[in-house]
Amino acid sequence: MSDLFPPTQLLYSVPFSLSLVALYLGLIILVAERLKRYYSSNSELTRKVVHIGTGNVILLAWWLKIPAWIGIGAAIIAAIIALISYFVPILPSINSVGRKSLGTFFYALSIGVLVGWFWPIEQYQYAAIGILVMAFGDGFAAIIGQRFGQHPYTVLGSQKSWEGSLTMVGISFIVTGLILASVYGNLGIIWLIAAIVSLNATTLESFSTLGLDNLTVPIGSAAVAFFLCQWWIS
Repeated sequence: MSDLFPPTQLLYSVPFSLSLVALYLGLIILVAERLKRYYSSNSELTRKVVHIGTGNVILLAWWLKIPAWIGIGAAIIAAIIALISYFVPILPSINSVGRKSLGTFFYALSIGVLVGWFWPIEQYQYAAIGILVMAFGDGFAAIIGQRFGQHPYTVLGSQKSWEGSLTMVGISFIVTGLILASVYGNLGIIWLIAAIVSLNATTLESFSTLGLDNLTVPIGSAAVAFFLCQWWIS
């Protein structure tokens, strides 16, 4: 069994690892703020830059083997900041999308839940699947849907597009398959698991409102991938 980031002795100190993560997140927010300045009419674009870019933090945490308590603590702090920003616009590039949503709060919360679940059992790949399906799948689905969506549909009062939903299916499939292949090898069964995860993620995203998909999609995707791999691979 291979691993995208195989177990090694700790090569980096905790302060260095945290500094690297903080630097990365700072750059993401800086890029988003710059984009907001030049594309002030499209606040959704800047929010999705943060949404997609922030998701990669889970790969940094996996690579650096950051301890679970640090990941959970950082997620709690991020959730508190996001909750404050919901009421006070301290992070306009994240929240100014012309609608009230607790999505950023749920996003941070989902990272904490997944780190708390999979870090202690050293099954980092499932946390990565959950977060990256949300980051890339939902992120690009929103961008494609907004730009090219010509076939809308409505679920629970929320408007979606078939173009966006199909984008989420495709990207979620690729993300899940590549992560599982990096760990288990290129087994045929992993692509079936990836297909099930991607369809489940898209369904959860379609039926979630008020930003709740930022919680249901990561946890739902990680859980489905984990249990299917336990049944069919382990």
